[in-house]
Amino acid sequence: MTKHSTKYGVTFLLIILVIFMLTACNKVDAGAPGYTQISQSEAKEMMEKDDGHVIVDVRREDEYNAGHIPGAIRVTNEDIGDTMPDELPDLNQVILVYCRSGRRSKEASEKLARIGYTNVYEFGGIIDWDGEVVK
Repeated sequence: MTKHSTKYGVTFLLIILVIFMLTACNKVDAGAPGYTQISQSEAKEMMEKDDGHVIVDVRREDEYNAGHIPGAIRVTNEDIGDTMPDELPDLNQVILVYCRSGRRSKEASEKLARIGYTNVYEFGGIIDWDGEVVK
């Protein structure tokens, strides 16, 4: 081996090592959403507690008006950005999140956790809800 091929070989290995480390870090972050996914029966149990929790429906207004869980407030997934929504002033409040099928509630829960909310619980979609619904 020449001096140049050894130098390029070491450089190549360092680049591979850095890429591996960065990729590994991203995978760890992606796998730790910062919220807890719970079953709908667990959500019902939590809703029965008088602990100051809030139920958040992240669907559009027309979907919410067609039927929602009693006491739920509407904060659309699209309205959750990188700052605290006005409707959720307490970062430590228990927040129970749902949508229609579970996709938007997962996205919204990830965003809320990223903002700094510490007690976010995602429980899927209202299409699977067998509890009370109001219009």
